Amino acid sequence: MTIRHILFASAVALSAISCRSALSADDWTPAGDRIMTTWGENLDPSDVLPEYPRPQLVRDRWVNLNGLWHYAVTDAQTEPDKMDGAILVPFAVESALSGVGRAVTENEALWYSREFEVPQEWTGQRVMLNFGAVDWKAEVYVDEQFAGEHTGGYAPFSFDITDLLGKGRRHTLTIRVTDRTDKWFQPRGKQVSEPEGIWYTAVTGIWQTVWMEPVPAAHVESYSAEADVDAATLQVNVEAVVEEGDVIEVVLLADGTPVAKAEGREVVLAVPDMKLWSPDTPYLYDLEIKVMRDGAVVDAVKGYAAMREIGVIRDKAGHKRMTLNGEPLFQYGPLDQGWWPDGLYTAPSDEALAFDIEKTKEMGFNLIRKHVKVEPARWYWHCDRLGMLVWQDMPSIADNSRNVWDNRTYNDGTDTPVPEDGKSNYYKEWSEIIAAYKVFPCIVSWVPFNEAWGQFDTEEVVVFTRRLDPTRLINYASGGNFVKCSGDILDLHNYPHPEMYLYDKDYVNILGEYGGIGWPVEGHLWQPDRNWGYVQFKSADEVLDTYEKYADMLIDLIDDGFAAAIYTQTTDVEIEVNGLMTYDRKVVKLDMDRLSSINRRVIESM
Repeated sequence: MTIRHILFASAVALSAISCRSALSADDWTPAGDRIMTTWGENLDPSDVLPEYPRPQLVRDRWVNLNGLWHYAVTDAQTEPDKMDGAILVPFAVESALSGVGRAVTENEALWYSREFEVPQEWTGQRVMLNFGAVDWKAEVYVDEQFAGEHTGGYAPFSFDITDLLGKGRRHTLTIRVTDRTDKWFQPRGKQVSEPEGIWYTAVTGIWQTVWMEPVPAAHVESYSAEADVDAATLQVNVEAVVEEGDVIEVVLLADGTPVAKAEGREVVLAVPDMKLWSPDTPYLYDLEIKVMRDGAVVDAVKGYAAMREIGVIRDKAGHKRMTLNGEPLFQYGPLDQGWWPDGLYTAPSDEALAFDIEKTKEMGFNLIRKHVKVEPARWYWHCDRLGMLVWQDMPSIADNSRNVWDNRTYNDGTDTPVPEDGKSNYYKEWSEIIAAYKVFPCIVSWVPFNEAWGQFDTEEVVVFTRRLDPTRLINYASGGNFVKCSGDILDLHNYPHPEMYLYDKDYVNILGEYGGIGWPVEGHLWQPDRNWGYVQFKSADEVLDTYEKYADMLIDLIDDGFAAAIYTQTTDVEIEVNGLMTYDRKVVKLDMDRLSSINRRVIESM
């Protein structure tokens, strides 16, 4: 019997099981005894992440499928004959908020099942089943029929399930997930099967919102928007499924008032009285995109865009500097891992998702480096509306134990011996991530590799990235291995203090990681008897005095050519205690006024 037939049989069995038992809030309680955030402590399992998950392609009608599902864990080749209990979607099975809190190995499969109803008023529409992200391989069944599969833990995906829906109002959704984490070359960032040091608890399964929406046969699929600040124009490219004679209409609105309109898949809109987007003035224009037929609206979506442009210039000393809207800007912010003690990859609420960004803004930073992880779409929307620049890493496919990592010279490091199927998968997932997230103006740089973790064929990867998005800078090898290539940025790492040990006039030179000043705050530790930082102190004053000393050193290096810097890090993560906040977000470790003053002084020093 083939695996496809095994899974089909499993779908039948799971359908019968899920129909026999309904789940309620009484079936769920957080797993384990680790620290939790306030949002996690107050989580209502009947109202999990209720916000519309896709702020750049909004439709009015949708059904949220988050909540309690049935789950089972089996041998990878075996279908479950009964379910193990309840799991709270969209929290990964390893997390406390899932209610399960157990690991899934590379030799096991994680199964999900639930019933759902399609609203009667959706009749005549195509029914799309949407996933924010599932780590790693998801095989989906609807009413015992195979809907499709997706590999990759970070990009959204969808299936048209209209033709799979059986008779009656109630239907069954079954998902089988497998995840090899660090046992193969799949993008996994800092996930490992045995957490320690800078490597954290693995994440398996659904970890972003699952939802359904109706769309007509002719509909908008996606769009991108590129600003030309000098010309005061916005180019909008629309991907849509349309019939002959259909017209795509694009409308740009300022403060709710239409200011430009055009028809076509590729349009250029003149923007009168242009308002620029920046960290100080994060102005967003609304977009309305419609498919029109004989003057009637067939499909309509809402989104937004910003008039902002990223570039590079040379200063009078010959140093390359990054620009925003034609003006040089020192970009300065924390390394942001995006982990939560209760939800791991998933913030317990939208308020929590925005909290780290809001605090980063209050601390006086203008930048976040999203480190080897990709966030839900709403995180980037929060950055857009709050005015926060983002460097977006590609989640790494390995560590650097298989190759030579060198971060102080050119060409002395070696590539990771990645097999061809691993390389192909890297390109697939990276292309899906860029396609999904390049619509967010906050992202100003792509980071394909970090510290030689799984680094391979660097120039080819840079060319590939540039082809996918020529509008942003490419930080090709954050922290090494350095090669002469067509990337834009030379990115040094040094702990704990800033240091410039390599300079190249052909690149924008930056300090992509430094700091890591640790302070374990009692009562807010993942493991009270096991924690570390690159350096550790015993009080907030000691930490902040050292932080300021390092900031003064950084300011001196700005004159020598540094154009940006990243401090490690936003929060403590598991046993790392070098965050500006504790892992549970209950304590901001440093005096905010003084910290903000220091950070503004750094940014303004260029």
